[in-house]
Amino acid sequence: MNNNATDLTTGYLSSAVAILLFGSNFVPLKKYDTGDGMFLQWVLCAAIWLVALVVNLILHCPKFWPFAMLGGCIWATGNIAVVPIIKTIGLGLGILIWGSFNTLTGWASSRFGWFGMDAEEVSKPMLNYFGAGLSVVSALTFLFVKSEIPNNPGSTDTTPLMTEPVINRTEALTVDSSWVDRLSTTYRRIVGCSLAVISGILYGSTFVPIIYIKDHSKRNDSIYAGASQYDLDYVFAHSSGIFLTSTVYFVAYSVAMKSRPKLYPEAVLPGFLSGVLWAIATCCWFIANHSLSAVISFPIITAGPGLIAALWGIFMFKEIQGLQNYLLLMLAFCIILAGALCTAFSKI
Repeated sequence: MNNNATDLTTGYLSSAVAILLFGSNFVPLKKYDTGDGMFLQWVLCAAIWLVALVVNLILHCPKFWPFAMLGGCIWATGNIAVVPIIKTIGLGLGILIWGSFNTLTGWASSRFGWFGMDAEEVSKPMLNYFGAGLSVVSALTFLFVKSEIPNNPGSTDTTPLMTEPVINRTEALTVDSSWVDRLSTTYRRIVGCSLAVISGILYGSTFVPIIYIKDHSKRNDSIYAGASQYDLDYVFAHSSGIFLTSTVYFVAYSVAMKSRPKLYPEAVLPGFLSGVLWAIATCCWFIANHSLSAVISFPIITAGPGLIAALWGIFMFKEIQGLQNYLLLMLAFCIILAGALCTAFSKI
């Protein structure tokens, strides 16, 4: 087997693992009350950093490029909206929407060389364009899928660790509820879809600094001359940016809450597990980027998790119900599959 075939096999296998884990990494959190999500995102990001540290040690600590941290900062900014998105429109629909916009942003920036990156070429450009276009259609289709989200998650412990004692029960419910819980049904959908779109765009930009470094490493006059071409060498810097940014957001949140942040004990271990799954999936994505190039891996990996998440939403959480919604999802699945296949074959 030649090197090109080996790279393709490695890339597609890594993509498959990434799709499965990205589509499932928020499942451990679904049954637990996570409040406004600020504490949860910090726990999740801490787990991500620890996994990246282990990977960095396995790789014998490659050179740390601070600019690669910017991608992590961008991702962490998009990630603070995850809990409100799940609470407003559900796990399945949320991942479907942000995954679609993630796809478009990542694909377009790589394909056309945005943000100072080199434009990536494919052997069959029209097939690549068609695959990306199908992602646009799938994103529009998902917006018509209606989800049913219960107001109160089924957690066994919904009491924050750090809140002031409240005697009046009605007042306690008001204190413990997040701003999401006070939205009307219509506004919940508008807010959830809007946040999912914004998060998707931010997620799609997360690899830009790394690709920028790799592209400029080939130029002798660049400060990044000689930088590694292996994407996984940047995973620690990327994750450090994630953890640093999430910590800054959590500290700012604690200050805004007057040193009384809501810390939900039941969500700690599920949040940590979610972070570990996400980190492993991201490492697989880094490998896929190296083996396939971002213009191929982005449409495949970002569109696929929506399928997995929607299946969780249908069969386990019952978020998506009704014949019309099922038909729309089937249509969207077919569109995503066709788009992923077109994108994959555009490389061959």
